[in-house]
Amino acid sequence: MIKILVVDDHTMVRTGMKQLLTEQLEAASVGEAADGDQALAIIQKEPWDIVILDVTLPDRNGLQILKILKQDHPNLPVLILSMHPEEEFAIEALRRGAAGYITKQSAADELVAAVRKVLAGGKYISSQLGEHLALSLGSETIKAPHENLSEREYQVLCLMASGETPTMIAKKLELSVKTISTHRAHILEKLHMTTNAQLIHYALKHHLVA
Repeated sequence: MIKILVVDDHTMVRTGMKQLLTEQLEAASVGEAADGDQALAIIQKEPWDIVILDVTLPDRNGLQILKILKQDHPNLPVLILSMHPEEEFAIEALRRGAAGYITKQSAADELVAAVRKVLAGGKYISSQLGEHLALSLGSETIKAPHENLSEREYQVLCLMASGETPTMIAKKLELSVKTISTHRAHILEKLHMTTNAQLIHYALKHHLVA
C-alpha cells in the first residue's frame, strides 16, 4: 500500500488529485489535509510514503512546511504543487529539499509520473525547469538574505508581510509584543532595511507570502 498525503486548501483540488492517484496508482491510499498545521499533525501520527504539498496555504507558506518536514522527517519525500510558474518557486523548493515541483496547470498530465519517479527515489522536474536549473545552479549560488533569518524571524516576516499587526503576531505565536518587536528589529538589521514597507516589498518579491 502506497500512502500519499495531499495538502491543499481547496476541496475540489484534493478530490481531483485523490481520484487521479487512486485510479492510476495500484494500491494507493490517499489522505487529505487542508492546511499546514493539519498536515504536520497527520504526519506526526502515522507514516507516509510521499507528501504532495501546495505552496499557498491559509495558515503557513508551503515552503515553511517543507522546511519543518525536512527537519523532522528528512527521509519523507515532498512533491511541491503550485499555481506559480516553475521559475518563480521551483529552484527555492528544490534547494530546501523538495523531491520535485509541478504546477497546478500541468498536474493532470504530470502528477502520476511525478509521484512514481519520486517514490522510486528520483527527483521530478520538467525539461523546461531542467534547463533553467542548469543555468541557475551551474555555479556557486549566494543565499538570499532571508535564508539567514532564524525560523522564528522568518515566521514573523511572513506574518508581517501578510498584513498582521505585532499584537496579532504575538497572539498567534504565543509571544509578547515586545518579543515580536525585537524579532522585527533583527529582521530589519539582517535584511539591511529600515521600514515595514521595505520588508513587505521584499517578502512579496521573493514569494514568501501568497
